[in-house]
Amino acid sequence: MHLPRTHRPPRHAAHRTRARRAVAGLAAAALAAAALTAPAARAQTTGRHAGKDPRLLRLLHSMSLQDKAAQLFVLQVYGKSADTADPADVAANRKLYGVDNAAQIVARYHPGGFIYYANNVTDPRQVAGLSNGIQRAAMAQPHQVPETIATDQEGGIVARIQPPATQSPGGMALAAGRSAGDARALARITGQELRAIGVDQDYAPDADVNVDPANPVIGVRSFGSDPALVSSMVTAQIRGYRAGGVTATAKHFPGHGDTTTDSHTGVPRIGHTRAEWERLDLPPFRAAIAAGVDSIMTAHIIVPALDPSGDPATLSEPILTGILRNRLHYDGVIVTDALDMQGVRDKYGDERIPVLALKAGADMLLKPPADASGNGVFTRQLAAVVNAVETGEISERRLDASVYRVLALKQKRGLFRDPYADPSRIGGTVGTRAHLAAAQRAADRTTTLVKNDAGLLPLKAGPRKVLVAGWATASSTAGLAAGIAGHGAATTVRSTGLSPTQQQIDDAVAAASGQDLVVAVTNRAWDVATEPGHQGPGQANLVKALVATGKPVVVIAVRDPYDIAYFPEAATYLATYSYTAEAQRSAVKTLFGENDPRGRLPVAIPTRDDPGTALYPFGHGLSYSR
Repeated sequence: MHLPRTHRPPRHAAHRTRARRAVAGLAAAALAAAALTAPAARAQTTGRHAGKDPRLLRLLHSMSLQDKAAQLFVLQVYGKSADTADPADVAANRKLYGVDNAAQIVARYHPGGFIYYANNVTDPRQVAGLSNGIQRAAMAQPHQVPETIATDQEGGIVARIQPPATQSPGGMALAAGRSAGDARALARITGQELRAIGVDQDYAPDADVNVDPANPVIGVRSFGSDPALVSSMVTAQIRGYRAGGVTATAKHFPGHGDTTTDSHTGVPRIGHTRAEWERLDLPPFRAAIAAGVDSIMTAHIIVPALDPSGDPATLSEPILTGILRNRLHYDGVIVTDALDMQGVRDKYGDERIPVLALKAGADMLLKPPADASGNGVFTRQLAAVVNAVETGEISERRLDASVYRVLALKQKRGLFRDPYADPSRIGGTVGTRAHLAAAQRAADRTTTLVKNDAGLLPLKAGPRKVLVAGWATASSTAGLAAGIAGHGAATTVRSTGLSPTQQQIDDAVAAASGQDLVVAVTNRAWDVATEPGHQGPGQANLVKALVATGKPVVVIAVRDPYDIAYFPEAATYLATYSYTAEAQRSAVKTLFGENDPRGRLPVAIPTRDDPGTALYPFGHGLSYSR
């Protein structure tokens, strides 16, 4: 396919200046090809157009119906460059869109934006090149509308952009530190680093109130179980992301914190009464709106108290329009959670879903799915939206309202003025010494000492034999073992995964023989169910077997803090809430008393057999200095 000649991001400062002036001129032409006369401009801003930018309205009204509908879709794409010719990426893109790469997707369909996943990322300069390639393709199109480029960079366990980018501790960790200042500072850093590589929207922060310890999809992504604490952290992060130059997205409305079903694979049903919802789930979203959040993401959950129809919130007019728009007076962008998730696909066919989402009140349609054969349904979903407008099921005025919000958000982020990342700024922005130090300081304030019954901690540095056993990634195992070795110990590592077998448990017990200390690492050890999709009791059994050896055992939970309820015989227990390098360094420093643990539980840890009884209450946390 022949593509129009595109603009190259400049390499030198003078060229950058000229190129950006050119981009500004092109964007100005796109926004106001023929400047409105003063009377016309005044007319455009009266009535239903009151308060709207006449230049955006002129752009909107110059677009075809299909181009307007396409602006509402945010697409996944394969490849690490906009013009990738990698055979695997090309094959995947052809399956989804019938074209080879992102540049060709833009040229053919003119979508509103793209979402990056790990497969799009190698390093910051590569991501900036991908972003610039996408934007060059967009600026080569007749309307020259820049693309929204988004990703999920919550921090902690959800971070698409990995080191050398700075890694935030994540929601529950930051809440354990109880510092809104840290939450805001880390969001600002994340925003600055994302913008430096061409990403202008972060699908964060998570505004869910996690009141179910068995929640399989939210957990440590939430700031905790207390609505007031979650609200303060959400507000701080929204302000931080805005200061960093990216769009924050509070998610998942109306609240995904009390479910044992993962909406990626099933349809969660929230049993809160309306009063419970208003007390538990609503406050963080109300706070987000008060803080001026530009985007809110929907949840694929059924909440009968808010809409008895059985429709998921993403497709619910009573929830999105009745509550979010009319009652809460939110007029920002509503983006759906990914449309390839099972939570939104069970009740209706894929071609109806975007139509119903728009009718419910959504604006942006995220990540259209593939069918059972792996073929993308985006083109059919796009056609379904166009047909719904042509037949009157959706009015063009309703469509225009969503497109205007999308365009206005792009304008607010400065994308019409300059859509490009500046590669010369990456080294001075992404993963700088100051940013990494701020992340480490924040992580140090989050580590929570839950249990120290044997008085084992803090350890003294010096020669000893230490077994590090349990769940680990290659980097976290190496980080823990190397950190402990750096304090004079000889370390042995036994990685046993999420579901240790009896043989692996026996091997770890044998390895503990002759050791002076055992450090056991757990990751959601509470998930002891044996049904498919669950981890089973292996991790809990491993810890129990290691404790039974009589060796001193320190357990470090590197994800959900609830694990201790499944092996209460362990006398020493730390919670880090994530397994980033910063969290692992903080754990080691805490083991040896170089970091005084100051984290306090942002959730209650219930007993295993009685979820209504707290084993450790909200706010619990030990320290060495008190």
